Amino acid sequence: MINATKKWIFIKASSLVFLPLMTWFIISLVSIYDKEYVDVISFFSTQPAKFLTSLLMVVAFFYSSLSISEIFEDYIHHEKTKNVATKTLYVIAIIIPLITIIIIFNLTI
Repeated sequence: MINATKKWIFIKASSLVFLPLMTWFIISLVSIYDKEYVDVISFFSTQPAKFLTSLLMVVAFFYSSLSISEIFEDYIHHEKTKNVATKTLYVIAIIIPLITIIIIFNLTI
């Protein structure tokens, strides 16, 4: 399979996973919007919220990094610059969700 085809399939599949997760997150955010700090921490300390938020972060950064790398391929014409930008993007897309997941799983009331 061609690399571009794989990337296209991954973008479409991740968007299908991303939609229900984002819907859950928006509904949850609306429900905790006016709550106190302790209630918000309590919400994110529950096991389903930890797992779903972590999954949301991973899928969101995966989807966005694939989408942004497509922009790099279209608009950056210098190969070396394109490769550095894409690799930097992928490293950041791994580091930021990992830090977020570590912080979420270390939350305590």
